[in-house]
This record gives sequence, C-alpha cells and structure tokens, in this order.
Amino acid sequence: MAGNDWINSYLEAILDAGGAAGEISAAAGGGGGGEGAAGEKRDKSSLMLRERGRFSPARYFVEEVISGFDETDLYKTWVRTSAMRSPQERNTRLENMSWRIWNLARKKKQIEGEEASRLSKRRLEREKARQYAAADLSEDLSEGEKGETNNEPFILDESTRTRMPRIGSTDAIEAWASQHKGKKMYIVLISIHGLIRGENMELGRDSDTGGQVKYVVELARALGSTPGVYRVDLLTRQISAPDVDWSYGEPTEMLSPISSENFGHEMGESSGAYIVRIPFGPRDKYIPKEHLWPHIQEFVDGALVHIMQMSKVLGEQVGSGQPVWPVVIHGHYADAGDSAALLSGALNVPMVFTGHSLGRDKLEQILKQGRQTRDEINATYKIMRRIEAEELCLDASEIIITSTRQEIEQQWGLYDGFDLTMARKLRARIKRGVSCFGRYMPRMIAIPPGMEFSHIAPHDVDLDGEDGNEDGSASPDPLIWADIMRFFSNPRKPMILALARPDPKKNITTLVKAFGEHRELRNLANLTLIMGNRDVIDEMSSTNAAVLTSVLKLIDKYDLYGQVAYPKHHKQSEVPDIYRLAARTKGVFINCAFIEPFGLTLIEAAAYGLPMVATRNGGPVDIHRVLDNGILVDPHNQNEIAEALYKLVSDKHLWAQCRQNGLKNIHQFSWPEHCKNYLSRVGTLKPRHPRWQKSNDSTEISEADSPEDSLRDVHDISLNLKLSLDSEKSGSKEGNLNTVRRHLEDAVQKLSGGVSASRKEGSSENGRWPLLRRRKHIIVIAVDSVQDADFVQVIKNIFEASSNGKLSGSVGFVLSTSKAISEIHALLISGGIEASDFDAFICNSGSDLCYPSSSSEDMLSPAELPFMIDLDYHSQIQYRWGGEGLRKTLIRWASEKNNESRQNVIFEDEECSSTYCISFKVTNTDAAPPVKEVRRTMRIQALRCHVLYSHDGSKLNVIPVLASRSQALRSDCYLNGFLSFHKQVTNMTI
Repeated sequence: MAGNDWINSYLEAILDAGGAAGEISAAAGGGGGGEGAAGEKRDKSSLMLRERGRFSPARYFVEEVISGFDETDLYKTWVRTSAMRSPQERNTRLENMSWRIWNLARKKKQIEGEEASRLSKRRLEREKARQYAAADLSEDLSEGEKGETNNEPFILDESTRTRMPRIGSTDAIEAWASQHKGKKMYIVLISIHGLIRGENMELGRDSDTGGQVKYVVELARALGSTPGVYRVDLLTRQISAPDVDWSYGEPTEMLSPISSENFGHEMGESSGAYIVRIPFGPRDKYIPKEHLWPHIQEFVDGALVHIMQMSKVLGEQVGSGQPVWPVVIHGHYADAGDSAALLSGALNVPMVFTGHSLGRDKLEQILKQGRQTRDEINATYKIMRRIEAEELCLDASEIIITSTRQEIEQQWGLYDGFDLTMARKLRARIKRGVSCFGRYMPRMIAIPPGMEFSHIAPHDVDLDGEDGNEDGSASPDPLIWADIMRFFSNPRKPMILALARPDPKKNITTLVKAFGEHRELRNLANLTLIMGNRDVIDEMSSTNAAVLTSVLKLIDKYDLYGQVAYPKHHKQSEVPDIYRLAARTKGVFINCAFIEPFGLTLIEAAAYGLPMVATRNGGPVDIHRVLDNGILVDPHNQNEIAEALYKLVSDKHLWAQCRQNGLKNIHQFSWPEHCKNYLSRVGTLKPRHPRWQKSNDSTEISEADSPEDSLRDVHDISLNLKLSLDSEKSGSKEGNLNTVRRHLEDAVQKLSGGVSASRKEGSSENGRWPLLRRRKHIIVIAVDSVQDADFVQVIKNIFEASSNGKLSGSVGFVLSTSKAISEIHALLISGGIEASDFDAFICNSGSDLCYPSSSSEDMLSPAELPFMIDLDYHSQIQYRWGGEGLRKTLIRWASEKNNESRQNVIFEDEECSSTYCISFKVTNTDAAPPVKEVRRTMRIQALRCHVLYSHDGSKLNVIPVLASRSQALRSDCYLNGFLSFHKQVTNMTI
C-alpha cells in the first residue's frame, strides 16, 4: 500500500463530511494539495458547521475534537495510526480509516435525505391544517376584526415582568404573604424517575439523577414554606433495590421547611412538604426512565389512592369535613406528565406541566449527528413514546411552565399541539368573547428556577485586603483557593471563571483560544477552568477526555502556563468559595456554551457579585434582561468573546456597574419570587374537582387506614390497567376465544370460591349506586373485535363460571366495550341477558358510563333504554372537548381521505355516535389512516381528542382527550365506592 501518503493529508484537509464522497475521488486523482487555500476556507467552514450542528470527522481531528459529537474513537485511531513507524502499515490503516469516514458520511447523507423528506411532508401537512383552522376561525369575524387579529402581537406569559409586578422588597413579600395566608392549598408534584430524597442528593450518579431532581425537591420545599400552601406532596417511585440506599424505599419523607423571613410555614398535623414514594414497576430493581413507560398506569392507580385518602385527611383537618382536593397536579418530565394527565382526568383537577428537556428537540439533535436512524434512536431512548406523552401534556395541561422564552419559541414550536400563531388567534377570540370552535391551547409561562440566597454574603474586598477587618483578624482562606492560586504566577490579577463539565457543547476550547490569542487580555487577567472532577484522563468518558486533552494542548500551544488554572478536584460545597475568590479579584464569570437552556450558574455568580459574559443562545438572554449585569456574545466568535472579557476587566466603572445591577436584581430569581409567580398563575385557573359524591353510608377511614397505609409496598394498590383496553388499531383477532374463556373462568373460580353470602342481590339499597360498593369482587368483561354471537357467548360463559358468586351478590360485573349503549342493549336482549345482571356499562370506548335502571325517569331518552347515564363522569371528560367544531373537522378530514383513495373508506356513523363520541365506520381497513395521523391532524388544528380503532379496525371512535375505558373504570370503581381506601384492588379481574 505504499504511495498512499496522500490519505493523511486528505484526512487533515477535509472541510465537510457531507462532501467526503466527492472529495475522495478528487483526492485520488489529484493528491492532497491545496492546503493554503483550504486553511483560509477552514475557519468559515468550521463556523458554519458548528452553527448547523453537523459533524465533520476531519474538522474533529484538526479542531481538537470540539464539534460535540462522540467520534473520539476516530480521533484516537488517527493519532495512533499517524505515529506508526512502518509506512506500509500506516498507509493501510489510514486508507481503511478513510473508507470508514466515507461510510459515515454516506450514512449521514442518507439519514439527512430521509429526514428532509419527512420534515417536508410534515411541514406541508401542518400548513394545510393550519390554513383550515385559520379559515374556520375567521368565519364569524368582520374584516376589521380579522385585520386586528392578524396584526395583534402575541405576548407570552413569560414571568410577567410587565403584566404582574415582581416582588421588589421584603415589604412587598410580606404584603403578598399576608394576602394569601388564609388559604389552605394542597399541591401535588410528580417526578417519577431518578433517585429523589430531601438530603444528600446523589446528583450526577446517573443521567436520571441530575438538575431536575434538585429542582423538584427545592420547589416542593419552597412551596411548602409559602403562605397559603398547607401541604405539598412530591410523588415519586419507591425503590427497594439492593444497589441503592435504603432511604429510597421509605414510603414518606418530610422535607425540612426553608428557614427564611420571606417564608411563613403553615402549621398543622399534616402540613408541610413531603416526598411520597409510590411502589410501581419492579420492586427490587432501579431501572432507567426509558423502562418506566409500561408501568405508568400502575403508578397512576397508586397515586390516585394516596391523593384520595390525603384529600379526606386534609378535609377533616382544615376543610370542615369536606375533602381538600389538589388545586393543581404538576408533572415534571414526560413520564410524570403522562401520569399527571391521567390523574387530572380521573380527579377533574387542573394540570400543569414542566418538560425540563423535550423529546423532539433531543431527536432532532441526535438525527443531526447522522449516526443513528430514527428507528435506532427510538429503540435506545423510547423517544416516540416520550414525544407522544409530551403531546398529551399539551392536550391536557392548563399551563406549561418553562425556564426561558427560547424553550417556548424554539422547542415547543416543534410539536403538533402548539403553534404561536394559532395561540395568538385563539387568545384574540377569547378576549373578544368569540367562539373558538372547540380549539384550545395551553398557556405558556416562563418562570426562572428559584434559588436560595439567604446564606450568600458577597465579599467586597480584593486580595490586597484594603477593606479588611479593623482588628486585623481574618478567617483562614478556604482550601480550594490555594488549590487554584498555585497555578498562577501573578494571582492578584482579575480571574475569569468558567464552571462547566468538559462537554463539547460547553465550548471551553473556544474560550481558551479566545484567551490565548488576545495578548492584552492575557496580560490583564487569569483564567480558571473548573471542569468537574477527574483522576486519570484516560479513565474519563471518551468525549470528556477528548475535550480536556484539547484544552491542555491549547494551553501548551499558547504557552499559558502560570495564567490558566485547571484543578483536578473540587467539592460541591466549595463552589461558593470559588465564586467568592473570583469576585474578590474583581473577576468575571463566563458561560460561552453553544446553547444554554437556562444558565443557573450565571445567577449563582451574580449573587456573589460577579459580572457575566454569556452566550446569546438560550436562557442567558432572559437572565441578562433581568439582571443587566454583563455582555452577551456569539459563542462561535472567539474575538467577540475575548473583547467582551477584556472590556469588563479593564473598565473598572463598567465592572462595578454590572456588579451593582446583578446584586440589585438578583432577588427576582429567589424562591419567594418563583413561588409567588407560580401561585399567582395557578390561582387564575378555574377551580375543578371531582363531581361525584360519596353516599352517606360510605365507610369511614379507620385507625388502620392512616395515610401511610395507602403506601404499603404490596401489589394490592394497583389496578394496573393496561392499554389493551384501548387498542389503537388491531390487526388480528384477540386470540382463540376458547383460550380466553378458560382464562377468565379460572380467574372467576378463584375469586368466587368459598365466598359466604353475606347479602343477597335483592337486598339492594336505594342509593344511586345500589350494588357496586358492596361487592367483594368485580369482574370487568372487556370484549371487542368479535362477532355478535361470540360477544354474547363470552358473557354467558363468564356468568356460568361465576354463578355461585353471582347468586350471593358478592361478585359484580362491569361490561367494557367500544360499542354504543343501544348496540349493547340489543345484544343483551338477543342473548336473553338482563341489563340488571351488570353493575355498570363502559361504552363508546370509555366516553359513556352507564348503570342499569328500572326507573323510567332515569332512562336514556329518546330511546327509553333501561339505563341511566353518569352525568358526573361526563362533566369530567368534557374538558377540552371540541364538540361540533371537532365533528365538522373530522367529517372534512374523512371526505378528503375518501377523495384521495377514490372510494368510500371512512364515513360517519351517526347511529353509534353520542355527545362525547364521534364514531366512524371503516369499509377498507387496509386503506384506513393510522391513529397517529388522525391525532396529529386534529392537534395541528388545536383540537384535542383521543382517537382509537376497534372491531378489527372496522370502527373508529373519537372521544375526549381524557376519556378512555381505563379512566372510566377508575371513575366507576375508585371514585364510586368499590375501591375505597381499605379495599384490596386484587379483588378485581379484567
């Protein structure tokens, strides 16, 4: 393979991986020349590549691995190969490596092409759907109103600087606190992944135990210490695994209140903030968040039991005997948001959601790397399940809370369920009192995370000690100061401080280049890089090791010894001392990450009196708008970074002004400010609570039924309602009916065997729920996708298998199906089955909940069927139901599909439709669109609904977004008495 030396220069000179395939052939014919021209082009290409977020292997080599993608293995291979003594072996390996790079570039181009095609199709679909929605919304507006609506600026609810006065002083805080002191609010927060505890948090132990854990714990503690809030429950997962601390298996943990004059803790028997751990999923395993999705329903059942019991306990303490329901259920991250949506629907309580990080944004970032296809990403991260959960949160939430406006505009804008233009139009219509035709958008509010500043005392003195103590005494300097100062030849110079892990996204190498190439800045200041903790670089992750190696090489390249500190270790408790040291030297804090979602370190630094230089991409823009304590820069422009740093350290007046502004405005990021804004927004929500009422003979909570009992670590607290009750589109029969029949008969025999006949069925009470709450066992017959004859036969087989329990009245039956109540009635008559043989009927895929009735005044009209409908259940699921506006849009959509296929594939089934179920018949299941397409089309038009197929895909039901057969079953059994606080859920068979 001699003669292949050109490959090495080729590897060094490639400017864009996208053009690698073409450049290989050019290089093969003409060698690897042109390095002078390439060098001039290289800077522009590098800047463009980083701005686009695309990967270039050669730039990865030449630019010391700063592109941000995990290709360190290529870099290390190239270094080892270039150092080989044997020319033949070196050339062979270099050639193989070139083909490897070419294959990566080829795969990246293929993925980019597929994604470009998909995004183009999705964009056209969105534009078409938005046009339809805009046309519908413009129908009843005059020409003048249309112009006003289109031109009206959309104002996001971002922390309310101009619309709600901030707390600017202690007096204002106290005034607000006294105004809300009489309230007794109960708030439920949910964060189910990671390791959560109140003290000694293991932040950074794994990818699931990071900043979100700290945030939700501090939020719960701060809210629990806020006037007007009586109790806060942070619901998470109970973990009793041997590889984690025992504290994560404790059912409850009380959080210590914040000791601050700005907080006033409500005193009471059950008051304060608590971590409540609900057992769900594998009992003896700690699993990553990607594996929690199958267990969401189990968590919801356990959480529902706890919330119901706690609401009654609080009602006895502060609610005059009436249950105190949560004012809001707040989900954090997609998995908890999915859970919060189900709980919100079951309890009819407002929902709030905070994403922390979003699936669509992560998916786009990974796809840009070009290393994994969409299917591969989904297999690793379960990303599509996460995105659908986030779309559901948009459907169900009253408020979406973000940290910055950038998250609203750039990240939530990727979702089908949110559009700024549509939100503006809907807001204009609501303002004018004009109908929105069933369309809804959640309110987006940017509230920065809170911080605790009471322990911070900024130091005003410099290293000369000009303002030292009068008696000359001084406390010893922190040890971390000496560890940093030992790097500097002149430690009295102002310190430029960067505090970030060695991640390519943090852009540390550009900072070092900016410092190294600006001679005046080097002469005037020192640079301190706190890049996490390390022992041996080779033992670090490949990406972090590559960044750190690049930094060390740059220090050597620019001969920065004596001017740059990069200590190997520091403790979390020493971070405040590091800020104090930088402030004492009249230094500057810098965060020049390519994109910074929020920038909490900027707020921490400002609290210690440090001006900032920060990236203008992301959260720092909002922080700078409030604090006005520094300069924003382009993170790709190292000259701009250097000039901003030089300006601050060289201009003492500017430095002092920025420091003063930061200290003056820092209170706006305090926990009292955060909680005040949070509660002020939550307080504007229309109060909602369960509409059902307990009968007078419901069993009171006994001494044994304490709040802790609802958290016992056993299997009997969960219905575990699997999604099989609400299949989207079944492609085949549900299995052999005889096998299913045998399985159900065995379950029934097990439940009904040996049960004594304590009360006969004839001795029913006259209440609304005559039998259900007195049953000892419930059998739910969930049946669909079978012929009518089989439908009836399945019911008869189950009745026959449970004849003993049925006669004694100890076993009750609930029929769950996608059929309409009129269809069910006709089938029961044809099979000689009485409606009174069932305690309840879940029909129309969960949009209707009915009960047998012999009273004509309770019967449904106009058909006069022997059923009464649960109107309270309807009052809960009507949330965000589009009604006639949704129906018209669905009919238009079905018409378009029929025109596209040139056949009558799908059409409305008016006979089976009801108030909260729009039903369609499907004549050609192969040509029928998938559920996700229907759901996406409706979401794009701000119509919220739950779409599902049944009967082997021959029927399509569109129901309210929070309705389903599992939710109806919860309402029927949990909320109407069968599953009270002391009954075991194992008494139910589905």
